[in-house]
Amino acid sequence: MALAVRTDWAFAFPRIASLLLLWVTADALTLGLLAHCRRPAPRQVLATVAGGMTLAWTLSPPALRDAMLTMPWFCAMMLVVVGTHAGLRCWRAGMIVRRTGLRRADGWHALLGEFLPPPAVRLMLAEARLVHLALFRWNGPADIPPGACGFAYHRHLQPMMIALLVLSLIEAGVTHLLVAHWSRTAALILFVVSDVSVVYLIGLIKSLRLRPVLLTADGVRIRAGLMIDRFIPYDRIAAIEHQPDSATIKAADTQNAALIAWPNLVLRLTEPMPRPPLLRRRPPIVAIAFRLDDPDEFVQMLRWRTGVGT
Repeated sequence: MALAVRTDWAFAFPRIASLLLLWVTADALTLGLLAHCRRPAPRQVLATVAGGMTLAWTLSPPALRDAMLTMPWFCAMMLVVVGTHAGLRCWRAGMIVRRTGLRRADGWHALLGEFLPPPAVRLMLAEARLVHLALFRWNGPADIPPGACGFAYHRHLQPMMIALLVLSLIEAGVTHLLVAHWSRTAALILFVVSDVSVVYLIGLIKSLRLRPVLLTADGVRIRAGLMIDRFIPYDRIAAIEHQPDSATIKAADTQNAALIAWPNLVLRLTEPMPRPPLLRRRPPIVAIAFRLDDPDEFVQMLRWRTGVGT
């Protein structure tokens, strides 16, 4: 559609082309909303129409925008719809701020959800948690909820990750000096990317200690820093394998949660578990491999809770 409004016909009849662009964008977004939600709320319909108008204005070349400005009723309609949508969102955001005070993560999630799509909100909050963990949380207690038992795995994994961090810093420094002789702009971009990568890696290393594997009242919560967090109910554990062989770990239906360390435990499941959406092409998970610093105590407590292997 962005190419269609730049044809000779569109420039010859700019008013008709601008109205047609508005209709197509609003109609396409509305059909997508109806396909996703059979009975959308009025505020969802308003948001969709406002998004279509904004998209139409953004996609329009200068000639079509000038034509829109020559139609006062058209501009007034766009301002009313977009302004109503923005005012409603701001009012709901104010209600969320007064109700939650933004002292909890769910308050920020609800506030940002008024202005951004849910995937963008989840990404922003995950980025904020990672940066806060990497830069501001030092020597904090491990994340072990009340009634749960935590089992560490960072003593074997963290030294390797720190060595990887040191190597990354050396490589980034040398590469930056070499690129700076060729292009200062490229060196600046590389510097920003390297700094962001270092912050992410520091956050990941710190999360290894702060997010141990948990035995809760209902099941096992296998975690690998910020990268893996999977809950397995006790009734879905079929077997516990200590010091598994390489064939089991490398199997396509095994999820390896030990990252770059070699696993020393495998939990076999009574029924397959689905993979994340991006990995759905791989077979479902029937076993989860991970590594603990003290696997004997974990196995003993897990067998006592489940009765598997006793």
